[in-house]
Amino acid sequence: MSPDIYLGAQLAKKEFNGVDCWTMSSNKYVNLAVQRVEAVLKEKKQKLPTKALTPLSTGYRPELDISEELKDKDITSYQEYISMLRWVVEIGRINIMVEVSMMLSHLACPREGHLKEVLRIFAYLKAYPKRTLAFNPRQPPIDQRRFIAHDWYDFYKDAVEAIPEKLPPPVGKSVSIHCFVDASHADNQANRQSQTGILIFLNRAPIIWYSKKQKTVKTATFGSKIIAMQIAVEVIQGLRFKLRTFGVPIEGPADVFCDNKAVTKAARNPESTLAKKHNSVAYHKVRESVAMKMIRVAWEDTKYNLANLLTKVKARVDRERLIDRFMY
Repeated sequence: MSPDIYLGAQLAKKEFNGVDCWTMSSNKYVNLAVQRVEAVLKEKKQKLPTKALTPLSTGYRPELDISEELKDKDITSYQEYISMLRWVVEIGRINIMVEVSMMLSHLACPREGHLKEVLRIFAYLKAYPKRTLAFNPRQPPIDQRRFIAHDWYDFYKDAVEAIPEKLPPPVGKSVSIHCFVDASHADNQANRQSQTGILIFLNRAPIIWYSKKQKTVKTATFGSKIIAMQIAVEVIQGLRFKLRTFGVPIEGPADVFCDNKAVTKAARNPESTLAKKHNSVAYHKVRESVAMKMIRVAWEDTKYNLANLLTKVKARVDRERLIDRFMY
């Protein structure tokens, strides 16, 4: 018997772009979450906002909100709402992830403006409850000319991917890993921290989505992007280990797509040099991963970099154009 629900997400096997594949939808959980919020608001004689075309109001910056701090009871409600939204993201609503991540930063001391915007996210979900992830098993068409191979021996002589012993024998068809990575440099207007966004696919199936503020402040775009690349490499490293322990064969290195030409050049050209030493750990982590053939890096136009969805609040047309490439 095929499964039909898992941890609140609806599962089904459907045809997507001419391919039979498993799909995951959060529609049922979203509707229940919206109903829960509306019930709470009804007791207070309030309603969700109307005409929420985007998750957050245009131009809203939660870090600059100076409205009144919430009272204890409203703080509890805010935290409950954020918990529900985090699970909505976890089970597939990638298109609200960066907004939820931004509001999550104010969980300890939320303000009235923060609560208003969180309710707007629920209003947006009520207006657009249906978004489904399709786990397409087919290999994506990759232009191999986008990747440049070099001899790294003189730079990283001992660079070999660590593969544990006593792994189960590989079974089934091999899978390929494809990663989109981005960082919005100094996007936080209060402390100028950058936001990292990572979206990873197995073949054409999205399996990992990540959006989080960086811990350090970088003075240049290169610094924020190379940190994002380092985080992506570490996630990929863990994923490759996990797949091997499951007996899943992996096809070649993971493809990593970045929209910064300086970072792409530094990652794939052995002769590239580092101007600022404080980026050296991330710089060498990425380059060593290329040398050991765990990853390979290519430049991706910003307009098509899917990780842009996870780094900055985008206009409705731009966000829908990107999300339509792998959800329906």
